[in-house]
Amino acid sequence: MLSQLTGLSRHFTEETLRAYLLDRSVRRDDGCLIVRGYGSQRGVHQKVAGRAWAHLTAYVVFVGGYDPGLDVHHLCGVPDCIEPTHLRQVAHAETCRGRTQQPRCRNGHEREIDPTTGRYRKVCRACNSEAQRRWRARQAAEVAAARAAYGRQVS
Repeated sequence: MLSQLTGLSRHFTEETLRAYLLDRSVRRDDGCLIVRGYGSQRGVHQKVAGRAWAHLTAYVVFVGGYDPGLDVHHLCGVPDCIEPTHLRQVAHAETCRGRTQQPRCRNGHEREIDPTTGRYRKVCRACNSEAQRRWRARQAAEVAAARAAYGRQVS
């Protein structure tokens, strides 16, 4: 069963992996079992035991019956939770169906509605315009530097 997990270190058995996950986790008051993975960022999916996702390894060793063709979904909505009663396997389409789009981009601009789909546009026009402006400025600076260097060679 452990061989189906991508990125898992090979020296783990189910028992040692179970102990490893429990040793790296803390129980919260709301019932979530929060794992401490690699890195300092909390509240996001964690990697442990090599490069394997903590919630996938927890599903394999605590719940069992893992199907690599399905996604492991958190019922509690906490990405770094490995509580077995909070994990279930669902189709990828069901995982995507539950997502909501944010009305603002990550830079705070209002997102536009795409008239063909009726959903928010994936790319923020304001951010895209600013990125293009920065790219054009970098290109112009490179061309100016190349021309200046060429002018010194010719003289």
